Amino acid sequence: MPICVKSEIKPLKKVLLHRPGRELEQLSPSTMEDLLFDDIPYLHAAQEEHDRFADLLRTNGVEVMYLEDLVSQALSRYSDLKSLFIDDVISRAGNNAYGYSDALFEYMMGIKDLKELVVKAMSGVSYSDVFPNGGSRLSELVLSPSRFLIPPMPNLYFTRDPFACIGKGVSINKMHTSTRNRETVFGKYIFRYHPEYSVKVPIYYSDNEYFSIEGGDILNLSANVLCLGVSERTQADAAEALAYNIFKDEEAEIDTVLALYIPHTRAFMHLDTVFTQADTDKFIVHPGILQSLRIFELSGKGKTSVTARELNEPLDVVLAKKLGLDKVELILCGGESRIAADREQWNDGANTLCIKPGTIIVYDRNYVTNQLLVDAGINVIKLGGSELSRGRGGPRCMSMPFFREQ
Repeated sequence: MPICVKSEIKPLKKVLLHRPGRELEQLSPSTMEDLLFDDIPYLHAAQEEHDRFADLLRTNGVEVMYLEDLVSQALSRYSDLKSLFIDDVISRAGNNAYGYSDALFEYMMGIKDLKELVVKAMSGVSYSDVFPNGGSRLSELVLSPSRFLIPPMPNLYFTRDPFACIGKGVSINKMHTSTRNRETVFGKYIFRYHPEYSVKVPIYYSDNEYFSIEGGDILNLSANVLCLGVSERTQADAAEALAYNIFKDEEAEIDTVLALYIPHTRAFMHLDTVFTQADTDKFIVHPGILQSLRIFELSGKGKTSVTARELNEPLDVVLAKKLGLDKVELILCGGESRIAADREQWNDGANTLCIKPGTIIVYDRNYVTNQLLVDAGINVIKLGGSELSRGRGGPRCMSMPFFREQ
């Protein structure tokens, strides 16, 4: 059982991270909007913060794995996977890559070390990488040699999104933007070719699907209940398709999917930016979604189709019923102050990572929310995230659990 994630709160034992790399230094004022950034993090400080995050996890008994390690291990399994991987990377990179595909292929095949190859695919390949000595092309006279033929992937340190572990299976996600959809190539090779994860792990969704879904909208509330956000990044059709595929799997325990329809804005890009679980009966929620939130139940385990119905009850009531609890407590991100709520939600005050019941990792900058969590009896482990938070993601976004205790 290489994958087991049936909860948001059970003790975390194994997690996948990606330490920010050179791809962050490829951001510039002219490219950051296309690459989905609002600001440019300082790489060295971001790496120090991320290393602290990894150390906090290890100190609490969590095995930390890194994305580039798993992918390079997968590529080493068969001799032809390197060329297949390079073709995949080039095919997803856009017209500049297509136009130089032969030269790019030759350049990347020349990188002997597989981990170095994976890291290069992440950080981007420039024109000058492929043609270091230049030439007499018109494009060299009118365009910068530093332009990218394969663009960088600076969002990769948010490992939560390109794929998601669900029970004993995985969803390899169809990302909403072409920029981020290129990231799913790494999950594809892990779950199709890695000796520990291929064959043994059912795949519930594929990046070849038409409708977009991202991991920040996928929350495992219990062995039986999955929660999906219908958001700026995840379409209702994708949520229904994922539910159908899970219900089809006779070995899957999930029999109920809750779909939470939230406002479609960049500030609330994923469900986990406004809603996460901190303890068995405690959840953090941004108050700005509660008035407009719509909750739907998807069912169809053992049937040939999925049935959806709207639940006209408050979020806390629905959660208590579906989780078999007398009641649950909703802790408001930012408390009663609208300004504090909006500021701290923007800085990922609601995006927390639970490492065991009642113990969560948070950004220290969200001091209003953090104090409310402490007052509610939550053990709050604070992480400095001044640079990491510039990418619009918190501790949950930066982590992909592979194994939690059952």
